[in-house]
Amino acid sequence: MHTWSYMSSSLAIGDFSRATHLTVKTLRHYHETGLLEPSQTGYRRYTTEQIPVAQIIKRFRDLDMPLNEIRAVLSAPDVRARNDLIAAHLNRLENDLARTQTAVASLRNLLEHPPPEVDISRRRAEQVPAAAISEVVNVKDALSWYLGALGELHAALSAQRMIPTGPAGGIFSNTLFSHAHGEATVLLPCDGGVLIFGRVAPRVVPAVELATLVHKGSHANIDLAYGALATYVTRHALAVEGPLREYYLVGPHDTSDASAWRTEIGWPIFQTG
Repeated sequence: MHTWSYMSSSLAIGDFSRATHLTVKTLRHYHETGLLEPSQTGYRRYTTEQIPVAQIIKRFRDLDMPLNEIRAVLSAPDVRARNDLIAAHLNRLENDLARTQTAVASLRNLLEHPPPEVDISRRRAEQVPAAAISEVVNVKDALSWYLGALGELHAALSAQRMIPTGPAGGIFSNTLFSHAHGEATVLLPCDGGVLIFGRVAPRVVPAVELATLVHKGSHANIDLAYGALATYVTRHALAVEGPLREYYLVGPHDTSDASAWRTEIGWPIFQTG
């Protein structure tokens, strides 16, 4: 009777693989990493009570949850901690899905519609005093960094009872684009010398001649506007070395409706008439 109970509640690795739809190779890997260890390691036998755990692991892996996070979920001290870990992963999945949907829509638009006509201008951006935040950033972090820096600039000017004299702007080094890592500056023009406040410091933004294009909407497809502007400059202007500029005519600080955003992109040129 004891032998029958042992045989009925214990499975060899091959049988456990069939029962859980996890390959033998995967089960061995989970054993080596300590995620799902056999009840008897010498013969790699598993109990039937381990089948639900294996099923849970499989579903987490189907949702691309890393093994270390699955381990944290399985060892969570209580249900609330477990659910918090699961919810955090689901939030990341939803964010990834939103980015994928945006990329799919952008690609479909490129395939199905010809590029619209763009209105490109030339102007001289005069020298202006400003409050600025400058840091070396990675391009993948640039958007979140920009949003944080912009909020900090507005808070600093508000604390010092100063009013911006123009739209916020950005100055981006060439290496940020060519090497995905470089200096970025976000600035707010203002009269008078702003006091150093956290990361905020006074800066004089130099004058520059620019070819400009206004990008409408969110920054998801802003690379298309950059491409159109680069094409124009290559064909019709004398480009000069120097960082690219952006001016946020309507941006996140003005409205949460991304479709209403207007970003002027400036490419440094040498005016010839």
